[in-house]
Amino acid sequence: MTTIRASCPSCGDVDLTVRDVSVRVCANDHRGSYNFRCPECELAVAKHAEPNVVELLVSSGVKMAVWQLPAELWEPRAGDPISHDDLLDFHDLLSEGNWFERLTALVESESVESETN
Repeated sequence: MTTIRASCPSCGDVDLTVRDVSVRVCANDHRGSYNFRCPECELAVAKHAEPNVVELLVSSGVKMAVWQLPAELWEPRAGDPISHDDLLDFHDLLSEGNWFERLTALVESESVESETN
């Protein structure tokens, strides 16, 4: 059986099997990582993996999962960034019983205002 040596930040080098390690690769930018739970301290460990490390782990039998960045990252952004005051106002709004209705009205009024400008 293949033994994989990895480094735990708490315990140092540990020996793992292919079942102990998993590889994840982002479909959008092809960045890879591997993760495992340390067999000694049970700490969950995740580390960046260069393409050659991903290839080596997968060829050794480690399962690979491919994931995608959230679609929200590609959405157009409009308006000013959220400020500290905006967060405080939102916090105050959430303390009211009818916060959702007020929030909906605020968003709708902003939408109408931006359409008229």
